[in-house]
Amino acid sequence: MRKHLTAVLIGSGAAALALGIGTAAMATTATTFTVKPGGAVTGTAGKTVLKDTKTGTVLTCVSSATKATLKKGSGVSGTALGKITSVTFSTCTGPGGLKFTATTSASTTHPWHLNATSFSNGVTKGTITKVTASLSGNGCTATVAGTTATSTGKTNGSYSNSTHVLTASGGNLHVWNVSAGCLGLINSGDGTTFTGKYTISPAQTITSP
Repeated sequence: MRKHLTAVLIGSGAAALALGIGTAAMATTATTFTVKPGGAVTGTAGKTVLKDTKTGTVLTCVSSATKATLKKGSGVSGTALGKITSVTFSTCTGPGGLKFTATTSASTTHPWHLNATSFSNGVTKGTITKVTASLSGNGCTATVAGTTATSTGKTNGSYSNSTHVLTASGGNLHVWNVSAGCLGLINSGDGTTFTGKYTISPAQTITSP
């Protein structure tokens, strides 16, 4: 049951990681960016963690992977700078070592959007939007979305040109439609925090202007 919940939450959070655009301290507002080489990219992460901020329940996955396509060239808009078409998680467990699986909405027909908003000192800041996910198993089911059960969610993160790593954290993801089988480990309307570090390949260099 908790397995499922965890998956959903993690799934949402994970997708955000995939593209490698996120928050950066002292970043300057930017409207256009230069992306090299751009095109198809993959992201791989080790442990990812999703935490219910109300109950304290922690869900972890040993690894995660993502696929996305980035715009390329100079003068490109930060809006939908990238599109995430796949996010997967492996070997996920919740409290007591319970296993779970998660399914995210990211696909070629319904991609999550990677939006860049600012750049400073080699770090790009932005958001990943249109995030939703679902979980099921062992009597516990739930969905992950935004501030309401019917709105899509978003996550924040930071992508570093020097390390080619996307660090994800924050956002407005909440868990919804939680079944009774989840035993209060997570509850509908609970906010969550997601953390993870994805190595992007091929390495990207994102600057502005």
